Amino acid sequence: MNSAQFCPISKLEKMLLATDRSTFSEGAVREAINFAKKCSSNLYVMSVLETNPEYETIGANVYQKEEEEAIKYLEAVKARASQEGIVHCETVLHYGDEPCQLIIDEALERGVDMIIIGRRGRRGVMKVLMGQVAAKVVSHAPCKVLVVPRAARIDCRTILVATDGSEHSLAAASEAVVIAKRCGSSIIAVSSTHSEAESGEAKNNVKQVVEMAQKEGIPVEALTPIGRSHDTIVETAGGRGVDLIVMGTYGKTGLKKLLMGSSTEKVIGHASCGVLVVRAASPEREQCAPAGAND
Repeated sequence: MNSAQFCPISKLEKMLLATDRSTFSEGAVREAINFAKKCSSNLYVMSVLETNPEYETIGANVYQKEEEEAIKYLEAVKARASQEGIVHCETVLHYGDEPCQLIIDEALERGVDMIIIGRRGRRGVMKVLMGQVAAKVVSHAPCKVLVVPRAARIDCRTILVATDGSEHSLAAASEAVVIAKRCGSSIIAVSSTHSEAESGEAKNNVKQVVEMAQKEGIPVEALTPIGRSHDTIVETAGGRGVDLIVMGTYGKTGLKKLLMGSSTEKVIGHASCGVLVVRAASPEREQCAPAGAND
């Protein structure tokens, strides 16, 4: 089955590509255009021009130059999309000092089905979409979020589902099964344990995923490695040629908080492949915590 002939992910009518215009966003740009082409999606290409007191010292001319470069960059991405046959592509430039909140608000107002974002961004005066911001977007997004490292290419050949049996993990497993069925993929279900004593719970976690996959006739393998969850997920993905990890926003211990320091954030920070983060239900309009909170 050729995954290039159809949309790998269900319901992708609208996608929001959030980019900081650095080379770190190239993977996200490339995959956003690929998905929009395959899925005939409306693509919104968004960036944030940060406003802060530093511009009072560097001068208006510098800020104007940054603005012109931002507009030029967005139009270049739109031109790339047009060359790939994407009819509906719109650029959006926002101004502010809270890029996370601007991205979340844009996603809500547009009613997008997925946000695509780079894993890391540049630092300095234009520090938009650093890892911290990406983690906040994942945590508060009203929809699926696909985080794409610069060199990652998502072909959906082998999908790893990370599960701890939580509600969000089951939502992620359900999403992975849909993708695998559409693309003819195989699934690796992973639930890690700290010791052999916890192996029973881990086996029950992966059993749920196995049953969901087998019901749809999808090849599936269950693994219950011992170790820290983010380590076992990243190591398994790298060793098995996984090109997409699917996991939930929060786990069983995941209260409503930022992902900083959690397994999901660590997987995003270390995996070489794309990570699709799924939540069980869309929230009301959320507020991103101020920079530095919960770091």
